[in-house]
Amino acid sequence: MKPEIIIKGAREHNLKNVNLRIPRDKFVVFTGVSGSGKSSLAFDTIYADGQRRYVESLSSYARQFLGQMDKPDVDLIEGLSPAVSINQKGVSKNPRSTVGTITEIYDYLRVLYARIGTPFCYICGKPITKQSVDQIVDKILELPEGTKFSILAPVVRGRKGEYQKVFESIKKEGFLRVKVDGVLYELSENPVLNLDKNKKHSIEIVVDRLKASPDIKKRLSEDIEISLRESEGIVRIENVDNGEVLTFSENYTCTDCNVSFEELSPRMFSFNSPFGACKLCSGL
Repeated sequence: MKPEIIIKGAREHNLKNVNLRIPRDKFVVFTGVSGSGKSSLAFDTIYADGQRRYVESLSSYARQFLGQMDKPDVDLIEGLSPAVSINQKGVSKNPRSTVGTITEIYDYLRVLYARIGTPFCYICGKPITKQSVDQIVDKILELPEGTKFSILAPVVRGRKGEYQKVFESIKKEGFLRVKVDGVLYELSENPVLNLDKNKKHSIEIVVDRLKASPDIKKRLSEDIEISLRESEGIVRIENVDNGEVLTFSENYTCTDCNVSFEELSPRMFSFNSPFGACKLCSGL
């Protein structure tokens, strides 16, 4: 990669055959009076060509969603990398606003972390691996014999909506009970559950209720498979007596420390989401 960006013959908008060399890995500022061509050079020439080159490097399938980008009016640009443009905005006084959220770079970083991140156990520091049905069953059978517990399949986790179709689907599949925002409902007694569509809700199917003992392994295995299928890989075990909940994931778990995680998602990296915010300060 060249140590500088070389621009020759830039004629975009009010630029008059501008030739320029810009050092790389430096903080460079364009200054000048209004109409001198600062934006034409920075955004309409340098950024536009960097973005165009990046789009052209993608597959034809990906390019159809991004559209065709025109080449800026310039003879030559060398040493240019894919570019990110941050538009000027008014500064927000919201206490949750940061440089990342105001410029919207934070949104891209959350997606990046969720896709390329590798989860580690926060207790022992080992990489988190996927957990099989047999491993989940074995962990549950470690509960003291006689412990009563419910097997829950979370189908909605902290999302807004009324979810009438979800309840209808649950009833059609033969399930009798659901937990909505921590409250247990009998579907036969509550044919219609009116949820506030503007509030976030959590909905869990009560797949089964069992008592811990060695002879429930086969039934427990079937229940776990059903739960994982309904909730796309997550099952929660709630102790009926004390309300303690164990969360198991088909996706990621540390078998040494008995710590389970959901699959990485962008909201886990957002301090504005209860799934990613610090529990002590709520993300502030």
